[in-house]
Amino acid sequence: MQNIPNPDEGLNSKSARTLPLQYVKGVGPRRAEALAKEGIVTPYDVVMNVPRGYVNRTAAPSISALFEQCRAPDLWIGDAAQVARVSSEISIVALISDVRQKTVGKGRTMLDVTISDGSASTAQIVFWNNISYYSKLIKEGKTFLVSGVPEYDPKRGQLTIHHPELEEIDADDVEQYRTGATLPKYPLTQGLKAAGVTMRQMRTIVEHVLEQCLSEITEPLPASVLSERSLMPKAEALREIHMPTSLAHVERARYRMKYEELFVFELLLAARRRSRRNPEAGLPMQSRSVSARTLVESLPYTLTGAQRRVIREIVADMTSGLPMNRLLQGDVGSGKTIVALLCMLNAIDNGFQTLIMAPTEILAEQHLHGIRRMLGDSDVRVVQLVGGLKKKERNEALALIASGEAHIVVGTHALFESEVQYHKLGLIVIDEQHRFGVAQRAELRRMGRASHPDGPRTPHILVMSATPIPRTLSMTLYGDLDASVIDEMPANRVPIRTSVVFESQLDGVHEFIRSEVKAGRQAYVVYPLVEKSEKVEAKSAIEHFNLLRETVFSDIRVGLLHGQMNWVEKEATMRAFLEREFDVLVSTTVIEVGIDVSNASIMLVENAERFGLSQLHQLRGRVGRGANQSYCFLATKDHFRYLVNRSSSTDDRAKSIVRLKTMEETTDGFRIAEVDLRLRGPGDVLGVRQSGLPEFRFADLVTDASLIVVTRGDAFALLDSDPHLRLPEHINVKNEVLRLFDGVGFLTGA
Repeated sequence: MQNIPNPDEGLNSKSARTLPLQYVKGVGPRRAEALAKEGIVTPYDVVMNVPRGYVNRTAAPSISALFEQCRAPDLWIGDAAQVARVSSEISIVALISDVRQKTVGKGRTMLDVTISDGSASTAQIVFWNNISYYSKLIKEGKTFLVSGVPEYDPKRGQLTIHHPELEEIDADDVEQYRTGATLPKYPLTQGLKAAGVTMRQMRTIVEHVLEQCLSEITEPLPASVLSERSLMPKAEALREIHMPTSLAHVERARYRMKYEELFVFELLLAARRRSRRNPEAGLPMQSRSVSARTLVESLPYTLTGAQRRVIREIVADMTSGLPMNRLLQGDVGSGKTIVALLCMLNAIDNGFQTLIMAPTEILAEQHLHGIRRMLGDSDVRVVQLVGGLKKKERNEALALIASGEAHIVVGTHALFESEVQYHKLGLIVIDEQHRFGVAQRAELRRMGRASHPDGPRTPHILVMSATPIPRTLSMTLYGDLDASVIDEMPANRVPIRTSVVFESQLDGVHEFIRSEVKAGRQAYVVYPLVEKSEKVEAKSAIEHFNLLRETVFSDIRVGLLHGQMNWVEKEATMRAFLEREFDVLVSTTVIEVGIDVSNASIMLVENAERFGLSQLHQLRGRVGRGANQSYCFLATKDHFRYLVNRSSSTDDRAKSIVRLKTMEETTDGFRIAEVDLRLRGPGDVLGVRQSGLPEFRFADLVTDASLIVVTRGDAFALLDSDPHLRLPEHINVKNEVLRLFDGVGFLTGA
């Protein structure tokens, strides 16, 4: 779907597009080479190099003034008012007065630095990590711009900033900083610093580029949009971002650039969605399905109201004559697979082939066996197509698919390889859609269109996500799709009780597991590693399997499951656990993708701090599938205890505790997903390239939720008024969409 954009095409002037950066005043060959390694190759790259923050001297003109701010009672937190904290980062121009290394607690070293600024007070800056680096950097008598979030301890009367950001200031520049000017702060890597690119020089380079190129920047947004949303022109916004007149103007400028990024992307989604609303391209089907009705009647449980509702929504799409493009979201254990299977049976009864694609072979294999078990003696033929098949098995599967004898094809990425020939493909189901790119979805659709002997017909597409996605991210990532949500769990599900425990408490957890097993239950014990590693300080499944089997649980039956076992061994182990041949299953995260044992009511996750929130949520979903009360214990190291009650921190260990406490507080997958998104950002949660999301420079999909809603509405309204963006005032924004993204020929009427 997406090409890596050539940013300098945003300039009209050929000379500006081709101007080597080394000829910009203040750059030169050496600095140009260093900048190029950071992706800054053209003048437009310089303009789009977003400052990571600003020096705001007005927020705290002196350390004494900062003391007065922190003494304000409304900043105190905790019942005992143990500490007061300013809510946002401040910057202080300070002289290093004293530098000391101290040993605290059990041999832990800290660097304690006293800073002053000529006012009546001093403050401390403290470093717990990288002590040797900061000891060399920070020397008495040097002047730094110190940026961070200060804390005030009223009992000790001390103001402290932990791990601040430091920028050394030359004596000639001190007055500029102390005048109260708002200055941009740019990312400076070690490579840039080694090439002699200082913060002051970076600002100078940007100013020279702005003088030379700002007038050549195209305005992509239509005048009507700029007027209606009170947005400043792009050139003015970029000038304010790099040469701000005030922080208020910076915020207006950043809002304008955020709007443009989101608007252009939402315009792409609106255009793609419109292109698929072609009645002639759909596969109209009948809503009644004997096979689906037979399966429903054979189920040992009753479908939930939410399952029945989303089935009606999906079937309505499939019978409308329009090609379906629908997202099915549902929490762990909500029953998405049976919904997808019933819809596939509907397509099969209408004479069409279906497929379901999973991100991993083990999940594809579990889908294969699960579907076959549910279908029982049905005449529906299910085949598998994955990369690990032997040549003979693969050729047999390809032949069955091409002839149409295969009614349901289950596989991985192998499903859209060039040698695969489908036969009247009517429904495509993509499981764990966030692990696939939009381009892969488009390729399956193209292959499906070519599979109809009477001419191209677009198959229906149902994408599923077992990882709940916050609404705003879903609107951006899947803005071209209709959405259905299974927001109801099966009636017999009892909420799982989750507890964070420390390693010193594990004996008690083991005893609890033993008591539950004696009562007839089963348990999982999950480890982050298969085997012990010298590089990673974490527990391993194989090592602790032997320990648990021989000592801790020597009186009960313990099995082992991990990703390095072949499928036959995995299947045998999972079946043995399902049939209660094991009481405790020691495993890695291989169980997160679908093993379903209703009698398993306890999970212990070792080194839980090493797992992401979504992964922990998926793992926890393996218990709580029966009528019994279930428990999940998240074990972490004892020295994490002191972080539990910290209100905020960017420290990775503190983030780990936030994840664990979130798991302890809620089983709501959507709330968990929102916390995960805040902690890691969409790029890490989804994988930017895999998800099809562009790399936004200004917009934040976590904090800009309301703006996503606004830009989505504006983009869809614009395309309603001018479907191919042919009006003169819309030419620039159309060119911007075409420049950034391919596969949008429908904007030109093609």
